[in-house]
Amino acid sequence: MANVQYEIVDHDGGWAYKVEDVYSEPYPTYDEARSAAERAAAEQKVPGETAAIEYQGEDGRWHDEIAGGQDRPATDVKG
Repeated sequence: MANVQYEIVDHDGGWAYKVEDVYSEPYPTYDEARSAAERAAAEQKVPGETAAIEYQGEDGRWHDEIAGGQDRPATDVKG
């Protein structure tokens, strides 16, 4: 199972959360950024619907797949 980690960091004169190298919008306080990260982390865990998806792989070929709506990552908030 994948794990998505939200990290609270200084960003653009305020606070933000980031996942890998992607930052959220800045928040004026650490607590606001942490609350936003906790909401986002909780939303990642919400199951969805099973759906057919189509995507292009690195080899340039198209692939069809069934994406299970119950296959959700584990999440945590650091910082």
